[in-house]
Amino acid sequence: MAAPSKDVINTDLLCPEKDYSHDSDIEVSIVVPALNEEITIGEFVDWCWEGIYKSGVSAEIIIVDSSSDKTSEIALSKNARVLRTPKRGLGHAYIDAIPYIRGKFIIMGDCDLTYDFREINPFVQSYRSGNEFVIGSRFSGSIENGAMPALHRYFGTPLTTWILNRIYQSKFTDIHCGMRGITKEALIKINLSSMGWEYASEMVLKASRLNLKLDEVPVNFYKDREGRLSHHRRAGFFSPWYAGWINLKVMLVYSPDSFLIKPGIVVFSAGLILSLLSSISDFHLGPIGFGSHVHLLGFSLAILGFSFFQAGIFTRYFHGLRNGIEVVMLEKISYDKGMFYSAILFLFGVLLDTEFVRTYVSNGFVAGKSLSAIWGLLLIVLGVQVFVLTLLLEMVRRLISK
Repeated sequence: MAAPSKDVINTDLLCPEKDYSHDSDIEVSIVVPALNEEITIGEFVDWCWEGIYKSGVSAEIIIVDSSSDKTSEIALSKNARVLRTPKRGLGHAYIDAIPYIRGKFIIMGDCDLTYDFREINPFVQSYRSGNEFVIGSRFSGSIENGAMPALHRYFGTPLTTWILNRIYQSKFTDIHCGMRGITKEALIKINLSSMGWEYASEMVLKASRLNLKLDEVPVNFYKDREGRLSHHRRAGFFSPWYAGWINLKVMLVYSPDSFLIKPGIVVFSAGLILSLLSSISDFHLGPIGFGSHVHLLGFSLAILGFSFFQAGIFTRYFHGLRNGIEVVMLEKISYDKGMFYSAILFLFGVLLDTEFVRTYVSNGFVAGKSLSAIWGLLLIVLGVQVFVLTLLLEMVRRLISK
């Protein structure tokens, strides 16, 4: 993560005529991507320097530029450093910038004058208090009339923020705020993988999962300057809806506990309970009768729940954000044990179904009611799933040992 991406081409660092020799003195780096922002970039850099002087912090300004206009020239004239990179998305811009960042704390955002970089002191003070990830909140600060579409302000942002807070027991009020601060060490630890603007959601999710010291500070949010269109508006009507879809994807990928593991355990348990109750002759729960149909439902739920659980376990191995049940499984379920459990389940299932097949043939190939047959199928399928799980666990062990 500390080195530039292998596919970086034509990445040039341009510096103004300024003494940057004392790298160790730089406490804060303002790092902002830019794409054809010649209308606002000059005033934005002025705002940054004003915020730096007001907070009394030693800082640098890095503009990660992929523009085809005069953005980089204007930024250089205002004493910002410019990193010229190909256009590959906001997330990739920050990944490319990491080797060139010299500050211990990074403040990021947009250079379109919608976020007030004249007021960076709350971020600096929060960092100095020991926080590793500091996110701005437009709802705790101020939102200028016309700055945020009603759909975002009253539905999209509150809803996705509420969902994330339920998952992580966090207390954010604005997870989509673009102005935020993070220590360089924490940014490297987060190991961003999102190439586009969904990096913002990935960063919040991973910061919560990695138990970073979190804080939220109020920020001011302004509408676009006259003559400038936001990137969402440039992209068209469906851009905000696509943004919501991408955010949901990030939550699903990085929250297997909430969407796969815990639901999997609940669904699997419910399936087994239904199957057991259906095995009791003439069992009724009030007016509800339990028979072969409910038994088949329990069978299906048990298989579905186990599949959810298994997928969630390997999602956690993939992103490596927590050490929990997946580590216990690696330690406790060896290849030999897994194969033994798989064989036992499979063989018991075959024995139960063998009796059903014998009765089926002796009755002239007429199937009677046999709950043991359903149990047999369930055990056979679970045996196969445990077999697959055992092989995958062994593959993970070999990958870890390399």
